Amino acid sequence: MTEPIPAFARVQRAFAAHLRDPDRCPPPADIEPRRLQVYRDLIFNNLAGFIRTGYPVLCGLLGAARVDRLVRDFIARHRAETPYFLEISREFLAYLQQEYEPEPGDPHYLIELAHYEWVELALDIAATELPREGIDPAGDLLSGCPVLSPLAWSLCYSYPVHRLGPEFQPAAPPPQPTYLVVYRNRADQVRFLEINAVTARLLQLLLPGSGPEMTGEQVLRSIADELQHPDPAAVVAGGAAVLVELRALDVVLGTQVA
Repeated sequence: MTEPIPAFARVQRAFAAHLRDPDRCPPPADIEPRRLQVYRDLIFNNLAGFIRTGYPVLCGLLGAARVDRLVRDFIARHRAETPYFLEISREFLAYLQQEYEPEPGDPHYLIELAHYEWVELALDIAATELPREGIDPAGDLLSGCPVLSPLAWSLCYSYPVHRLGPEFQPAAPPPQPTYLVVYRNRADQVRFLEINAVTARLLQLLLPGSGPEMTGEQVLRSIADELQHPDPAAVVAGGAAVLVELRALDVVLGTQVA
């Protein structure tokens, strides 16, 4: 037999349900409406402030009224897995991916743009530090095994999310996807670089655990095989230049020390 819910707990649950969804859940009896409004405003304004700060481009494109409706639906429907303020943006992204219901006029790129903006914030606040031990920053990127930064995320989107704004809002995705690497460098600055599909594959093969450990040249020759390129040496030469560029940006940190 289940234990009866104490009276104070029933009041607490009714109070919380009302604050989350005041249109559908009546408040507990005998609470002054003015006081209820204070709590409703506090919850909505705090969460809306975090979301507008975390997703400035998305919120600017959607407009204040649509953002308000999204925030209210987020509060009413989403069950967050963490109470930390810094995780509100991640919880809002989870809501968009799992529970959000589009309205007429919502852009098709909404969730992709939200993901891109969340990545920038997630890298900015990540506690991970760039490793220095066991890495030769000046190591030969072809004969050695390149080390990919743990703060470099290779991403693929249907829309060019990094270009979206008031002056650029495509109605449909372009024929080719957009490949980006978003990263935090040693100066703790979050940056992005638009890349192509071959560079995205290179970064994928450099991920720890993605396959057998290979030197930079072996990785590039593997890509040349996948492409069935008639001149593998050209792929290696071009890839070597890309690795040098990625190292200068702190996307590649150097090579493993034997």
